[in-house]
Amino acid sequence: MDRLPTLERVSVLEQIQEDVKTALRAGERERAGALRLVVSELQKAAKEGKGESDEIAVLQRERKRRVEAAEAYSDAGRDDLAAAERSEAETIEGYLPEQLADDELEAIVADALAQSGATSPKQMGQVMALVMPRVAGRADGKRVSAAVKGRLTG
Repeated sequence: MDRLPTLERVSVLEQIQEDVKTALRAGERERAGALRLVVSELQKAAKEGKGESDEIAVLQRERKRRVEAAEAYSDAGRDDLAAAERSEAETIEGYLPEQLADDELEAIVADALAQSGATSPKQMGQVMALVMPRVAGRADGKRVSAAVKGRLTG
């Protein structure tokens, strides 16, 4: 009887480590440098005993840092540094799960509103607590917050 080979699921960390090697071989020093920083953060999270679901959280955090840095550099008139930060953010985005479409996010928010019975912006925390686990890395917290606030304020 033939047995099918078992396919091992490669973790995000392992994939990025391989991509660092590939980038170095291709002479893409900036990409390799950005990925090395992400590898370092992922390894730190792994040592702290966090699981694979936290790999996505680390990637989101690192992407957010790059976006915020790009905005700060842009505001300071350092467009060269802002462009480098944006490039790193785009590199990191490639490892994140596909983002929810607006209509999917709206449906999840509507369901959470119905489930919680929230009707005022004061109850936003209750709704966010229901929505965030459902979107798990597929929608930025700022985007979710805006969707919830929009529904609660009318």
